Amino acid sequence: MKDNGYEYSVVRGFAFSSVFWLIIGLTVGLLIAFQLVAPKLNLAPWLTYGRLRVVHTNGLGFGFTLAGIFACTYFILQRLTRTSLAFPGLAKFHLYFFNVTIALAALSLFAGMNTSKEYAELEWPIDILVVLMWVIFAINVFATLIKRKEQQMYISLWYLVAMTVAVAVLYILNNLEIPVSWFKSYSAYAGVNDANVEWWYGHNVVGSVFTFPILAMFYYFLPKSTNLPIYSHRLSIVAFWSLVFAYLWTGAHHLIYTPVPDWIQTTAIAFSMFMIAPSWGSVVNGYYTMRGDWGQMRSNYLVKFFIFGITFYGLQTIQGPTQALRSLSAVLHYTDWVPGHVHMGTMGWVTMTISASFYYMIPRLYNTELYSIKLANTHFWLVLIGQLIFSFTMWIAGIQEGTMWRATNPDGSLTYSFLETLVPIYPYWTMRALGGVIYFVGMVIFAYNLIKTAGKSGAAAAA
Repeated sequence: MKDNGYEYSVVRGFAFSSVFWLIIGLTVGLLIAFQLVAPKLNLAPWLTYGRLRVVHTNGLGFGFTLAGIFACTYFILQRLTRTSLAFPGLAKFHLYFFNVTIALAALSLFAGMNTSKEYAELEWPIDILVVLMWVIFAINVFATLIKRKEQQMYISLWYLVAMTVAVAVLYILNNLEIPVSWFKSYSAYAGVNDANVEWWYGHNVVGSVFTFPILAMFYYFLPKSTNLPIYSHRLSIVAFWSLVFAYLWTGAHHLIYTPVPDWIQTTAIAFSMFMIAPSWGSVVNGYYTMRGDWGQMRSNYLVKFFIFGITFYGLQTIQGPTQALRSLSAVLHYTDWVPGHVHMGTMGWVTMTISASFYYMIPRLYNTELYSIKLANTHFWLVLIGQLIFSFTMWIAGIQEGTMWRATNPDGSLTYSFLETLVPIYPYWTMRALGGVIYFVGMVIFAYNLIKTAGKSGAAAAA
């Protein structure tokens, strides 16, 4: 690829950092899946489920995913603005600072330093590092946009801007806390207010990290991979503004049947239902881009990743809003249905899209061909099968849990004790672990394929 003076070393650095944290996070995830089946695997305080679960979510959510987002952002940003990064040295510092921050975050969670707030477990010293890291990133994004040579801002840039602004606001406001020691702090909010702010953050940070930049990748790399123009830029813009507006109001759907005021819950439910439309705007845009050329699903290995990825996104954005309805939430909330729902998005939509984006970028960054398309296809089928096993078993388990928890005797007493509801769930947990193994093997193949691709370039240069 002709680089036009673009800074690609930092893209390569973030891409392989992403792969590194992917393998670490998946390894931890496999261990906790088996710990639920075999509790004896809780071997030591640092290796108990309670410690490892937050390492898994933060390692994959903010280690693997954010590193992948930074890699693709720095690549897309330069290509769509037709200019090099405003501060390439700062971007390289960002790379090292990011990895140090993630490593310290993982160690702190292993050590039990935990605020107990979902997706915001890091204590205040690490929070400060996260904010500084994000400021460094934001400076480069906006400075590069300001000096751009291409005035037209393609939809991917809009999504990257939304991510950059939204994450900053969400993270700072939710993580306002009062330190009581070097390793402990308490939220600046209390009671219902704390819960409301936490899930305003919790749901919107998922949107800002798992939706906005992943859609930016989808809108950029699908046309590039297929040599087909996006179906409708107007539709993409309408969907963008609708999605950004609606997301802000949906967080309280995590708090149905809690002391949060009913009007807040109802507002969240209404906007959650509304979100189906802009989400499916992007799904339809992707499908119609392929109109008349669906044969590429067989001939172009990248297309399978992107189309199945956007399909899982579409299913996710139907399932999420509908399970926010009070009648469904009463049965499904707090059950294993929720991990099934979340992992369809993370294992399907997010990881498939990042994987395909890397498959497109890495060979071009090293001026070579992908090491093995056959391995890439094997990777696709393994992660597809593994994810479906994981999600379906959790959905079935969740429905069974929810109905058993609500079952009552004629006198109004509960039919089952909590322990009695666990026994029939064990086969589903075993199947989830099996699906995780299949998925893990697929992602190891992915990592191997990328490493060999980079190595092939080095070998050619040496020759």
